[in-house]
Amino acid sequence: MSDAAEPSRRSPALAIGAGRIEAVDAARGAALLAMAIYHFSWDLSFFQLIATPVGTDPAGKWFARAIAGSFLFLVGVSLVLGHGERIRWPPFTRRVAMIAAAAAAVTVVTYFAFPGSYIFFGILHCIAVSSLIGLAFLRAPLALVIALAVACLAAPWLLTSPAFNSVGWVWLGLASEQVPSNDYNPLLPWFAMVLLGITVARLIPSKSWPTWQPRDPVTRTLALAGRHSLLFYLAHQPVLLGVLWLVSKATG
Repeated sequence: MSDAAEPSRRSPALAIGAGRIEAVDAARGAALLAMAIYHFSWDLSFFQLIATPVGTDPAGKWFARAIAGSFLFLVGVSLVLGHGERIRWPPFTRRVAMIAAAAAAVTVVTYFAFPGSYIFFGILHCIAVSSLIGLAFLRAPLALVIALAVACLAAPWLLTSPAFNSVGWVWLGLASEQVPSNDYNPLLPWFAMVLLGITVARLIPSKSWPTWQPRDPVTRTLALAGRHSLLFYLAHQPVLLGVLWLVSKATG
């Protein structure tokens, strides 16, 4: 969409105002719930409480990819809603700094907990980097945004090379060898989902964004989790692992 477009169409953040869009929060909460279900299944497999190797099972892999894609798509949507007219640097900087710090903490903790498959560029790392890069496309021509999304999706199929196998380059997603990590979401192809989220959000006129409000306990809980997604992400897995560790000890 060109910069000449009317403000009500290209700047949803201004038209919506300071309030949050509960439908986006609830969608993020639903993605968090799906993530918790996947991690619970992974933990059951890790403690050998189920026979299915969730981390290598094809269905488990696709479920995890769908969850990651939904998170990154919503990152693109949120960038447009929060910064479509102008970049609000103080809240943006705080948010990205929090995500980057959490990502670094995940790397440190998993390095000691799972040294052979620690998380060095997982979903939080990808969200932090993608949020920064995504700012450049909030007002870029939509044709360019879509074309770049397609290029990001195609890049891992066309540009893989042993030159990207070193630690300093694997975050790009172009390594020719499989990367051992419990959570690996490289920039390519995943940045494509952020660009698609930006595209969809920019195509929706500001007056067309849903004004739906959660009224039942389920949707209220999902929206609440979506508003505090980083806290939920950091807290849920230690809780699940702790509970299942106790169960595994009790059951032998």
